[in-house]
Amino acid sequence: MLIFELSRPGRRNPAQAPAAPGGECAIPPQYLRAAPPALPEVSELDAVRHYTALSQKNYSIDTHFYPLGSCTMKYNPRACNHLAMLSEFLARHPDAPDDTGQGFLACMFELQEMLRDVTGMAAVSLAPMAGAQGEFTGVAMIRAFHDSRGDTARREILVPDAAHGTNPATAVMCGYTVREIATDSDGNVELAALKAAVGPQTAGLMLTNPSTLGVFEKHILDIEKIVHDAGGMLYYDGANLNAILGKVKPGDMGFDAIHINLHKTFSTPHGGGGPGAGPVGVSRKLVPFLPLQVVGQVKDEYRLLGERDLPLSIGRLAAHMGNAGVLLRAYVYMRLIGREGMQRVADFSTLNANYLMAELKRAGFDIAFPTRRASHEFVVTLKKLKEETGVTAMDVAKRLLDKGFHAPTTYFPQLVPECLLIEPTETESKQTLDAFVAAMKEILEEARTQPEVVKTAPHTTPVRRLDEVRAARELDLAWKKPA
Repeated sequence: MLIFELSRPGRRNPAQAPAAPGGECAIPPQYLRAAPPALPEVSELDAVRHYTALSQKNYSIDTHFYPLGSCTMKYNPRACNHLAMLSEFLARHPDAPDDTGQGFLACMFELQEMLRDVTGMAAVSLAPMAGAQGEFTGVAMIRAFHDSRGDTARREILVPDAAHGTNPATAVMCGYTVREIATDSDGNVELAALKAAVGPQTAGLMLTNPSTLGVFEKHILDIEKIVHDAGGMLYYDGANLNAILGKVKPGDMGFDAIHINLHKTFSTPHGGGGPGAGPVGVSRKLVPFLPLQVVGQVKDEYRLLGERDLPLSIGRLAAHMGNAGVLLRAYVYMRLIGREGMQRVADFSTLNANYLMAELKRAGFDIAFPTRRASHEFVVTLKKLKEETGVTAMDVAKRLLDKGFHAPTTYFPQLVPECLLIEPTETESKQTLDAFVAAMKEILEEARTQPEVVKTAPHTTPVRRLDEVRAARELDLAWKKPA
């Protein structure tokens, strides 16, 4: 129901009306409307109940299991939100002098150092305001490095066919052409194809490890040698560090640049279009090109480093230093769990993924890479189910909504037909995972005995199955008063 349908003529909420002492309107007459706006006429209680009811129809990590592969929709501890919203942080103006913000700058410096440590990089900048901007920053620094050496022939970026779609988009935005590298049937980059592709035109390779196929790249050190021997650089798409925290570092794998999605791995809010944070880490070669601003320490004081400190910097990405509230949440989270806690994150995110993969396999689902151990996520393929019953991966995803679960990522990675990319994260209990397996088993049985029930799902949500292309292109967001 729309709030306009609750409206009744003359119903008011006068306590919220702008009024001056004495009851007269405080707005100057020349700014008053000639006619009242076409707003719903409801009481405050009606409005509160309406929007509260709408919020309860949403799927969120606070209300449902949300196994969205490649996105890490895990629980965010409320302590991180609370401490990041202390008045001393909230009241600080971003242009305030460094000497009045030593506490905040100390936190940011320590966050840089912790991220530098867990990634094995030489330095970190917190400036990028989202993962996509961090990715752009990493490739921009690689280009600045080559250009500074006069190596302008390097205008090609290599991208595996299993990569996130942002990888080729970022490369093109930075002025590069893109060459795709195939992965083999085991989920690894084809070394022969990589060797054939590299050359004096190669600026670098963009790679996620573990990859979007849910497996750890077995030949990462061979890949590093091939690319570096050709004069290129390695970029680490830090979509998720959940599976490797405290286990292995991108710097030790030989990567030259990385962006870190704090809103995935380090407990900051994720979804709704932001805000995000995508700090970048770099090897020693790329330190001079870091984006501004960077927090530096001089003796016992902290200050923001600018153009004089990093004259080769690729520049500023936004007006200030990044999304401070998101950065603070990640800082608090890392301080709360510590080094041992980060290892537990990797232990349990990997354990949960492998347990869920084994249980779904036992339930009759086909695993895309059955000989490989899962990292933080894994891929199920429903190709055979579609051939036998006509039920697609999208049908299964919609039916999961009826069972009280948000669907996993569908149809990504694109090279696996009819796939679901499933990531349980470390914060879910065995009981939740078992309930998800039970729901998937029910859907599998329905697909074989009552396929139309699955094909026409969802049946219990406020909005039924939509024509998704039409819904995206023909948005209907405006209410018009009936004639």
